[in-house]
Amino acid sequence: MNKVYSSFSEAVADIPDSATLMIDGFAGPGGTSQNLIRALRDQGARDLTIISNTAGLASVIGFGTIPGQKPIDIGILVDNGQVAKVIASFPVSPSPSRPTSFEKAYQRGEIELELVPQGTLAERIRAGGAGIPAFFTPTGIGTFVTDGKEVRVFEGKEYVLESALKADYALIRGHKADTMGNLSFRGTSMNFNGVMVTAATVSIVEVDKIVNVGEIDSYRIDTPGLYVNRIVEV
Repeated sequence: MNKVYSSFSEAVADIPDSATLMIDGFAGPGGTSQNLIRALRDQGARDLTIISNTAGLASVIGFGTIPGQKPIDIGILVDNGQVAKVIASFPVSPSPSRPTSFEKAYQRGEIELELVPQGTLAERIRAGGAGIPAFFTPTGIGTFVTDGKEVRVFEGKEYVLESALKADYALIRGHKADTMGNLSFRGTSMNFNGVMVTAATVSIVEVDKIVNVGEIDSYRIDTPGLYVNRIVEV
């Protein structure tokens, strides 16, 4: 199966309305699949559920941006009215005077939020990729995070049951891929990318460079091509 796509628009063309997507990145646009996000905005799929560490902070944080270019993250999908729900750890701006697009939409009652502690978010995604349906964690005990969830006691300590997260699609940024989809990330840009790519039915990856099979040393492969369905060179 050919995994190499000629354009970002082609790679996201079949994402339907009401799809669930995992979108990479940590806070700013660094390590974020900016070209795929832009293509999805132009494609226009609506009522999306987005799983991401933030709900779009690039426009208010600013670090990691390219001089002269507008920051791109899931905030542009929120601006375009395409997002129905966000599952995230940091949905709001660190500065009350600089609210994000998500905050404004949430205050207007136009978008839904599921707030998840960051470590729990990472583990829920990892569990989804590993085929683990749920797990217990002490994180969130005594807070609203446990509302409606099973709480059990192990060795005298309370734990809450958290379910795995999966997605229909994942939009991921990598450094290098071979034509079979074996991925290499670079530096801290790996962040959530490595776990998200395993937890989606269709993983779409934009990379700086596509090379022939065998050109990435085996010890530098961070994610095997088994998990990657589509790759596009920037």
